[in-house]
Amino acid sequence: MKVIGIMFGGKSPEYNVSLESACAVIENIDRTRYKVVLIGITEKGSWYYYNGEINKIRNNQWMNDKSCQKAYLSCDAQDSSLMVIENQRIRSIQLDAIFPVLHGSNGEDGTVQGLIALSNIPLIGCGILASSLCMDKYRSHCLVEHAGIRVTKGIVFSHLNSFENILKQTIELKYPLFIKPLRAGSSFGISKIKTSDELYKAVTEAFNYDTKILIEEEVKGFEVGCAILGDEKLIIGEIDEIECNQNFFNFTEKYTLETSKIHIPARLSIEKRQEIKELCASVYHILGCQGFARVDCFISEDNEIYFNEVNTIPGFTAHSRFPSMMKAIGLDLTEVITIAIEGTLK
Repeated sequence: MKVIGIMFGGKSPEYNVSLESACAVIENIDRTRYKVVLIGITEKGSWYYYNGEINKIRNNQWMNDKSCQKAYLSCDAQDSSLMVIENQRIRSIQLDAIFPVLHGSNGEDGTVQGLIALSNIPLIGCGILASSLCMDKYRSHCLVEHAGIRVTKGIVFSHLNSFENILKQTIELKYPLFIKPLRAGSSFGISKIKTSDELYKAVTEAFNYDTKILIEEEVKGFEVGCAILGDEKLIIGEIDEIECNQNFFNFTEKYTLETSKIHIPARLSIEKRQEIKELCASVYHILGCQGFARVDCFISEDNEIYFNEVNTIPGFTAHSRFPSMMKAIGLDLTEVITIAIEGTLK
């Protein structure tokens, strides 16, 4: 039986989202095929081996459980182990692969992927380069646009830019504008503004989440997503569509759907959905993705496709888009997890 390490939590604004996703993975992984080793990371960045109840993860009480023991990954490439500190002694747990169910900074941006690579433990999901590129919305746009795919028009600024400079450089952009942290997920720090009077507040909010921000024009239309599994030979889920009744699909709407709806399949022709799948598969390969990812695009009012971003560790909760798109082609979450794991082990 293969031993799979599942990482959850993380030093990120998306810590709580990770807890929900990890619980879904833990509850749906095939226990007849895999033994699970849980690796929890607190919001302050402390690592623990956890062997308690799943509900304590969901309720964020896991770190208080008596089963918690300090732990770290061995960077000895001959070891491939999780090192657990127990009664002032260190014991090792051999791992066949690690599934990092982490979202946002320090979990989805290539940092933990690099650590896993040093440990010589196979990684389930996107590697260092793809994770880092996809987290950087501007650089992923540059590569994809170079390949001839439409992207939204935008400008990057660092926290060293004065507001006057930001205001001056964005004067050519057409409102409404989106102001986004360059490297963040779950819509944290994102604002949609209609006039320059709103710019300062939106820029300040975005800089709370990153030292760099992206300001880009709105694509008038709607957002679609494409779930992808695999490396060279891809399994592509059904295309979904976000019907958003707010200004945009913000954090609250993503996780509550209070006023929004997700349509699967998207309310588009079969031919258009196929075109989206082919474009998203191209983006997946251009950015070096492997294992799994969700590629998001916009469909403009004149029916053109614009690449938006790639989520290299999409949500795995009951209401998350990735498993829902895979379910629409007949794959339940257990099958999706198994395919991702087996693709790595092979």
